[in-house]
Amino acid sequence: MTRPLRLGVLTGGGDCPGLNALIRGLVRRGVHEFGHSFVGIENGYMGLMEPELVRPLGVEETRGILPKGGTILGTSNKANPFAYPVREGAAWVERDLSDQALRRCEELRLDGLVAIGGDGTLSIADRLAQKGLKVVGCPKTIDNDLSGTDQTFGFDTARLIVTEALDRLHSTAESHDRVMVVEIMGRHAGFLTLESGIAGGADLILIPEIPYRVESILETLRRRATRRRSFSIIAISEGAYPQGGTLSVLAQASEIPGRGVVRLGGSGKVCADLLASHIDAEIRVTVLGHLQRGGSPSAADRVLATRYGCKVLDLIRDGEWGHMVALRNNEIVSVPLSESRKERRVDPQGDLVRFARSMGIGFGD
Repeated sequence: MTRPLRLGVLTGGGDCPGLNALIRGLVRRGVHEFGHSFVGIENGYMGLMEPELVRPLGVEETRGILPKGGTILGTSNKANPFAYPVREGAAWVERDLSDQALRRCEELRLDGLVAIGGDGTLSIADRLAQKGLKVVGCPKTIDNDLSGTDQTFGFDTARLIVTEALDRLHSTAESHDRVMVVEIMGRHAGFLTLESGIAGGADLILIPEIPYRVESILETLRRRATRRRSFSIIAISEGAYPQGGTLSVLAQASEIPGRGVVRLGGSGKVCADLLASHIDAEIRVTVLGHLQRGGSPSAADRVLATRYGCKVLDLIRDGEWGHMVALRNNEIVSVPLSESRKERRVDPQGDLVRFARSMGIGFGD
């Protein structure tokens, strides 16, 4: 049995349902079975760069958090220690302060760090591991786009939320003979749009992996009209774009380097504007936005997150630093953190796309 350790825990990147379930599972098993103690690092890696952003993290602090969305530790996707914004004179510049992050871990007397996050958070963890920090990772994102694991927690809850939204939009679309364009998160991967679009009965599913043609979408809408279907639901990923076109980007300006995150968005409006002059039906755009990331996690996400949180302690026990937990063939396994740097995409020739096409769902190509 491993000796009791003092472990830091941080959650980085975008929030998602299940983070608190993972923290709870990690802390409860860690305390009860191994006698470990935990330090909560607040606001992602910012907690290693700024003073006073730490808190005790024990069984009492994790009581009652299982059904809560978000993260009790806070999070940030703008605090990369390898490109940290600092003011020099009148200007902000990015500096590599990763050594400062390592020193902070030493000051906190940490035996290791548990980093919970998506590709950005885990790639930073991998770089810190290469500099000698003992770190293990847990993958999370509603986008489900990490290649190292079959599924991330947060995805199932977001899929349920989007599916319910599509269900609700069906009734109003049918009542008013409208074309509803629903913009869905996922960045450069179409998993959330594809699976919720199928579950929610979308007529067209537009994803980044299959650039769309306006004429192809119009053909699908016209074909539906001949069958006396005068309404349609178009599920479109925020990363989808027309053939020959570019991504729709909403740039968040900031004078501080690293603090102005470029966000995808507007793909729904772009698509609606391209269609508007070709059809008589009213077009309405619904942007689900951060509704997809909030709220209580589904039972499936609570279980998966808890499994990740408990399993990461096995990696620590076995000395598998520089690794992360992952779901492979319904088993929780260990894979190198470097796997998190490879982005996963929908296979346009895969079964799910093929089956959707066979049911008459259009992909705009």
